[in-house]
Amino acid sequence: MTVPAATQRNVTEIDADVIVVGAGPAGSTTAFHLARAGLEVLLLEKTTFPREKVCGDGLTPRAVKQLIAMGIDIDAPGWIRNKGLRVVGGGLRFELDWPELASYPDFGLVRTRQDFDQILAANAERAGVRLLQGVNVTAPILDERSGHVVGVTAKKDGEEVSYRSRLVVAADGNSTRLSLAMGLHKREDRPMGVAVRTYFTSPRHDDDYLETWLELWDGDTLLPGYGWIFGVGDGTSNVGLGLLNTSDAFKGTDYRDLLRRWVATMPPEWGYVEENMTVPIRGAALPMAFNRQPHYTRGLVLVGDAGGMINPFNGEGIAYAMETGHIAAETIVQALGRATAAQRERVLRAYPSILKDAYGGYFTLGRGFVELIGHRGVMNFVTRHALPHPPLMRFALKLLANLTDRRGDASDRIINALSKVAPPA
Repeated sequence: MTVPAATQRNVTEIDADVIVVGAGPAGSTTAFHLARAGLEVLLLEKTTFPREKVCGDGLTPRAVKQLIAMGIDIDAPGWIRNKGLRVVGGGLRFELDWPELASYPDFGLVRTRQDFDQILAANAERAGVRLLQGVNVTAPILDERSGHVVGVTAKKDGEEVSYRSRLVVAADGNSTRLSLAMGLHKREDRPMGVAVRTYFTSPRHDDDYLETWLELWDGDTLLPGYGWIFGVGDGTSNVGLGLLNTSDAFKGTDYRDLLRRWVATMPPEWGYVEENMTVPIRGAALPMAFNRQPHYTRGLVLVGDAGGMINPFNGEGIAYAMETGHIAAETIVQALGRATAAQRERVLRAYPSILKDAYGGYFTLGRGFVELIGHRGVMNFVTRHALPHPPLMRFALKLLANLTDRRGDASDRIINALSKVAPPA
């Protein structure tokens, strides 16, 4: 359903240079870099912090790099480091350390979304961003003559309000009301996933590795997806699973029940039983591989989940939310520094191409991957024949986590070459 947009003939007074809608990782990162560049930024969040988000809470080295770049103190209490990935499948169980690269740190982190987003939003405020919470944006305001977005309408404390700006950034997640109002709908030729997770009190809360199970059985059917166990370090484990819509079983699966049945097969000493569950099982959609395009149109810039910027190989979204927020901020700063409207528009219209250059070929490879494992028997073959070969699995870790150096070893060069020659997503 398309959300109607308000119209405004002349906007002479603005509340900010840029309005960013949504204070998740994408929005707060965008706002931070915009403010650091000297722009007036208004960051609107519909909820109030702290608030919960469905997520695995695991941060790969790609995400860690962005946190370091923003000056986040990842040595403070609550940040749990991990060495790499533990892979379980095909009757095997082994550990893969994050690769040692010049481009990325060699460790990951775990931090719950209960306060992760709040940390990023507070960091944006320290950079000069004006954060307003409890503001539910309802529609864009369009200039009557140009049709460009020049602000947003919203509800705050039960009242209708409006805010005006030179540009608006949609960081409002998978549902992205702003994008729908501008006629930007999901592409049906892009994969979608679903993730469900909960927390258990468990002695495994301080694991040094992110644990991934490559076999998700529903009776005799091996589903295209994976399960995870991530120690949070506070006495609990984040336990969940993600599945893809490339399987015929996608729509007919009760994911919450599947999670319950999956953890019931685990050793009792791990503590993954109903009485140790600290929150209900919750789920969320995973929009992948640029499933909403274009990423810029008429004064509206898309970042993170709003533009479907989730890695189809592994379902990772936080790193790409922050990276695309950084890219969007750089583009906006350059655009608003131009003298004329035509020059500004020329810079902004290059933003989708910049994203495709950065991720398009890689996401296309990921789309092929998820289509492949959606076929019956393929996932079973992969787990039983690829897992026993550690060199192949180290290559797979780099590929699935998108961790390479530009001029690295042979595996880096292979992955980079494949991403370069693949058609952009």
